Amino acid sequence: MNRILIILYYTFKPVIPRSLQLQLRRWIARYQRRKYAHQWPIDVNASVVPSGWGGWPKGKHFALVLSHDVDTLKGYQSVSQLAAIEEKMGFRSAFNFVPERYGPISLSLLEELKARGFGIGVHGLKHDGKLFFSKDEFDRRAKRINGYLKDWKSRGFSSPSMHHNLDWMAGLNIDYSSSTFDTDPFEPQPDGMGTIFPLWVSNGSPKKGYVELPYTLPQDSTLFIILREKTIAIWKHKLDWIAQNGGMAFLNTHSDYMCFGMPNKCYGQYPPDYYLSFLDYVRKRYSGLYWNALPGEVAHFWKTNMFLNRSKNAGITGNTKEIDNGFG
Repeated sequence: MNRILIILYYTFKPVIPRSLQLQLRRWIARYQRRKYAHQWPIDVNASVVPSGWGGWPKGKHFALVLSHDVDTLKGYQSVSQLAAIEEKMGFRSAFNFVPERYGPISLSLLEELKARGFGIGVHGLKHDGKLFFSKDEFDRRAKRINGYLKDWKSRGFSSPSMHHNLDWMAGLNIDYSSSTFDTDPFEPQPDGMGTIFPLWVSNGSPKKGYVELPYTLPQDSTLFIILREKTIAIWKHKLDWIAQNGGMAFLNTHSDYMCFGMPNKCYGQYPPDYYLSFLDYVRKRYSGLYWNALPGEVAHFWKTNMFLNRSKNAGITGNTKEIDNGFG
């Protein structure tokens, strides 16, 4: 979907019924799945190891990063329940909240999550698809986003619908972003980063750079809502491939789409057992082999070990990205 189509879609989206939105996306997705079968869910070229790579901390075989974009009030109301489930299973994740969509975000909730070992990020500003309509619009919203980053004591950002311009995003006061992916033809802006490792995004100066953490496992909304998969076979297959290649298994899910209530009231959602089964698969098959880290921890590790320690004058090794050819 090119830039003009994206602008048109998000301009008229508020008046398009949810059921029609889903049906249109499903029709398009059937065609895309056939067309891009050679690079989704796995793009073999994305396994190339970055220059200077020395491995994950403590000799772990791969990194496991769990993240949740909380898009709606329903998802917001399910955050504590989802966090409790992960906690019981021995995992920690990051929750990314939309500051100006579903009312004031409880600072006490954010502090509680942090105290329990979870991460906090800012998920756009309004989640209306207009953040990257123009550089002026982005800069206006970036000031408010930076305000929420400060108030929430967060250094992490994720962009709604994976819209991105990595160059513009250097204006955010962040250490990391999770606004891209290795390969995903189903996204409105389908330009993948082509790697299952983090990458450094520079805006001409190390002080203005940040670490981009592309998600590498298909999003839950894509698998279960758009493609209507009934098992986690694709998640398991992709995870096994990432583990084999020593990459970063980054899974971004949504509490909004997990049906914690009665099934007959869960249109456009999926059973949370899918996600729980994935976590159970990870801990049983890969016990002791994965580093379950928060996005901020991975970003710190990457900047410390793959950028700052390996930078020599103007030459930088490792996964880097100097400019962006994305939205905008």
